[in-house]
Amino acid sequence: MPRLDARLKLVAAEIRGKIHADIGSDHGHLLAALLSADRIERGIAVENKLQPYRNSSATLERLNAEVRLGDGMDVIEENEIDSLSICGMGGQSIVRILSEHPNRLPKQLVLQPNQAIASVRQWARDNGYWLTDEKCTGTKRRFEVLVFSRFGPPHDPVYQKLNEVGLDESMGLMFGPWFLLRKDERLLQRLAEEQRYLQSKQNLTQTSRARVETIRRLLSSDHFLSR
Repeated sequence: MPRLDARLKLVAAEIRGKIHADIGSDHGHLLAALLSADRIERGIAVENKLQPYRNSSATLERLNAEVRLGDGMDVIEENEIDSLSICGMGGQSIVRILSEHPNRLPKQLVLQPNQAIASVRQWARDNGYWLTDEKCTGTKRRFEVLVFSRFGPPHDPVYQKLNEVGLDESMGLMFGPWFLLRKDERLLQRLAEEQRYLQSKQNLTQTSRARVETIRRLLSSDHFLSR
């Protein structure tokens, strides 16, 4: 049985569902681990390229799983799955996949975007998915795992909790509302380093200047000064 890295261990710990689909599973390791631990009853791996399809097929051959060749949710039927994971892609790619067939999405989503994480949080914010938890690896490179459940309107209450401690929604979308509420030390250290780096640069873009100002307001807020 293949061993999961720290990133996929976080993902696996959050999955709850009898039938789980993993889009872009590469070698099928996540589904193999979930099935072997009886965390799920059946798995569906989705690959859009032939070699990853073959890799996952070999890994899952003797397990209660199937591998489908296709693009994202194109090969998943409505009401077919209980939970879904997408890991190791850019945020914009994840948002595209989620947006193409909203009627086929399950109640639970476990997502691990590599870039543009704010766009994933914004998509969920706009589409009735509440961010119920977010975790990160303790490895040198920070990987964030976002756990969503579909509740629909009203809006996700975690952003109201941010307002109650003097932070705003834009900070939550950018850096993670649960990380901010928990005063995540690794995140704060990373933001302080980024602030010093950006402040040392000349001729910052408008976007970078706005980010520096957001980080400054966040780190100087009463919420973090009181930790």
